[in-house]
Amino acid sequence: MYITSAIPTTAAMLYHFYKPLIGLRLLSRGGGKGKVSNESKKSKRRQRKLSPVQRLYETCKEVFADCGPGIVPSSEKVEKLAALLDGITQVDVGLRPSMPFFSSERASVITYLHLHECDKFSIGIFCLPPTSVIPLHNHPGMTVFSKLLFGTMHIKSYDWSDEVDKNTGGTMANGIDPKSYPDGLRLAKLKVNSEFTAPCGPSILYPTEGGNMHCFTARTACAVLDVLGPPYCDPEGRHCQYYEAVFSNI
Repeated sequence: MYITSAIPTTAAMLYHFYKPLIGLRLLSRGGGKGKVSNESKKSKRRQRKLSPVQRLYETCKEVFADCGPGIVPSSEKVEKLAALLDGITQVDVGLRPSMPFFSSERASVITYLHLHECDKFSIGIFCLPPTSVIPLHNHPGMTVFSKLLFGTMHIKSYDWSDEVDKNTGGTMANGIDPKSYPDGLRLAKLKVNSEFTAPCGPSILYPTEGGNMHCFTARTACAVLDVLGPPYCDPEGRHCQYYEAVFSNI
C-alpha cells in the first residue's frame, strides 16, 4: 500500500481555535538552605491541590525536559505520562457531549481547544462532532499521546515501511522525504485500523513507529486530549502534512 504526501485539502482550515477553558498556573518555587524540610512539605501540599490538568502540565514538563525532535522520552517517563492521561476524564476538562462544539449540525467543523504550548510540548483537545474527520496526517519527529475522553472513534494509522519501494527504482523508503518521490508515492504499512470507545487507555505514537500517520473518524461526538512533544513548528521543519492512502498490486 502506498501513501501520497502533502495532498491539498481544506480540512486543515476547518479547525477552530479557542482560548483555553482551563487556566494553567505556575506555582512559585522558592526557599533556600535550611528550609528544605519545610519546602518539601509545602511542595507535597501544593501537588495535592493541583487540578488534573495542572498535574498533566507539570508531568509533561518533566517527561519532555530532555527531549527534542526525534528524541523519545524514557520508557519510565512514557509510562508515567500515559498513566496520568489514563485517569483524566471529560469532567476534569469541563467538557460534555451536549456542548455546541459537538453538535451534529457542525459536522464539518472540528474545534481545537488550545491549553498550552512551549518549545518542548503542547497540550490541546480536539472536539469532533459526529461523522467529522481529521484527515490522515503525520507527526514529524514527535512523540504523541492521545486520550479519548468520550465517544466512539475509528482510528487508522500507518508507519513508513522499511521495505524497498518498487515505485522508486529500488530506493529504500525509510528516512527519505516523500516529496522527493517523482510520483508522490511512498510505501507504508498499516498499524491500526480499529474503533475505540471511551473509557479506554491512551494511544502513543513515536517518530518512526506506533502509527506516526493517523486519521480520526468520529462515529459519535468525541473529545480527544492530545499531547505532542515537541509540537509542530514550521520554522524548524516540523510541518503537518496530509496524505491519501493508495492501494496498489505492484
